[in-house]
Amino acid sequence: MTTTAPPTEPSFRDSVDIMVGRAMALMDLPPGLGQKIRVCNATYTVRFGVRLRGRLETFTGYRSVHSEHMEPVKGGIRFSLAVNQNEVEALASLMTYKCALVETPFGGSKGGLCIDPREWDEREMELITRRFAYELAKRDLIHPSQNVPAPDMGTGEREMAWIVDQYRRMNTTDINASACVTGKPLNAGGIAGRVEATGRGVQYALQEFFRNPEDVAKANLSGSLDGKRVIVQGLGNVGYHAAKFLSEEDGAKVIAVIERDGALYDEAGLNLDAIRDWVGREGGVKGFSDLHYIEDGATLLEAECDILIPAALESVIHKGNAARIKAPLIIEAANGPVTAGADEILREKGTVIIPDLYANAGGVTVSYFEWVKNLSHIRFGRMQRRAEETRHHMLVKELERLSADTGIGWQLSDGFKDKYLKGAGELELVRSGLDDTMRGAYQAMRSVWWSRNDVDDLRTAGYLVAIDKVAASYQSKGL
Repeated sequence: MTTTAPPTEPSFRDSVDIMVGRAMALMDLPPGLGQKIRVCNATYTVRFGVRLRGRLETFTGYRSVHSEHMEPVKGGIRFSLAVNQNEVEALASLMTYKCALVETPFGGSKGGLCIDPREWDEREMELITRRFAYELAKRDLIHPSQNVPAPDMGTGEREMAWIVDQYRRMNTTDINASACVTGKPLNAGGIAGRVEATGRGVQYALQEFFRNPEDVAKANLSGSLDGKRVIVQGLGNVGYHAAKFLSEEDGAKVIAVIERDGALYDEAGLNLDAIRDWVGREGGVKGFSDLHYIEDGATLLEAECDILIPAALESVIHKGNAARIKAPLIIEAANGPVTAGADEILREKGTVIIPDLYANAGGVTVSYFEWVKNLSHIRFGRMQRRAEETRHHMLVKELERLSADTGIGWQLSDGFKDKYLKGAGELELVRSGLDDTMRGAYQAMRSVWWSRNDVDDLRTAGYLVAIDKVAASYQSKGL
């Protein structure tokens, strides 16, 4: 399956720069400020050795800081053989604009380790991860108030737990040590709802898009998410949760799943949980179902559907296939899945793209909530949940008394009483905060999209909103 752009295409980093430049050309920024915003402040490259299997293995890692207009800087750490400096710097810049758009008080950063996690067992991965964390932490590239990593491709709760423990070992008196990294397990200072946060954010983004009939009409669609045919590229953490929520809660129908070794297609809809379990065991979709298996999975990016969700690698939609993409609506659940060249082709075709700097922001939003929780040293809902329940009980009791006294005889519907009386716990508050964030950020983009004659796409609108916020931060610092 083709996952990278053709040689004639700009690199991922160049694509981000082109898209940012297109937005900046529509802005009246002070001389030099645009260049300050665009450039990456610093990138640290580390090469370290770990003794494994009777020999010394050397690994190369990166941590890039794109913008310190707000601190700490924030961004995930990915483990992949494809990690390189240009990719890390491009992802760091996306984090800057993503954080600005959804109003999380962070600058942009990103990290990566050039490694295939499948080649090492769990104990070996722990040794490698801890050494990488040590190299970063001793230079304050992991720090609660300066640089806060999170999971990305190839990493998850396990790796974040190792990192926070390594930081604690190096900073034994730091009371805020838990806030040095987000995406941790609950028992290590994590927050409910973080694992599925990016996928949930994709769902909330689509829900908000479909609340605006004029926007839906721009994509030549109508109605709600119910019944919409969805193709998902990449059934990792983001793609799986986005597809699961859309199908189970919004009535969408996932007709295709594309993975590295092929794809599965069924117009009647696919069993996502069964496919997810299979991929977890076998490493791909091949062998799951001969009836629905398609060896050249990349061709399904071009299949008929209502919504296409690229949720894995960057540059999967490029100049070579963009003209054949039939989906009227694309939502970028991954970072940079559409190249600058493909973006231009798709815009000319009238395809609506919900961009990555917005659609992929659910993870950093809930990471922000986790960081705040760690700094406040109290879980969300602990102070107010039972007070809410008490007030609700009082209201229901009074209504029931009035019904009995007046002889009306009405009754609350099945299940309503239990749902209404339940106070909001951490998970409910996290979902509420994420939903509110995604709604607010979409409306900020939408207002630019509809109010300016020189803006014809949501990506440019999103960058205009984000860059304006970053510029205002720099100007307030006297730059």
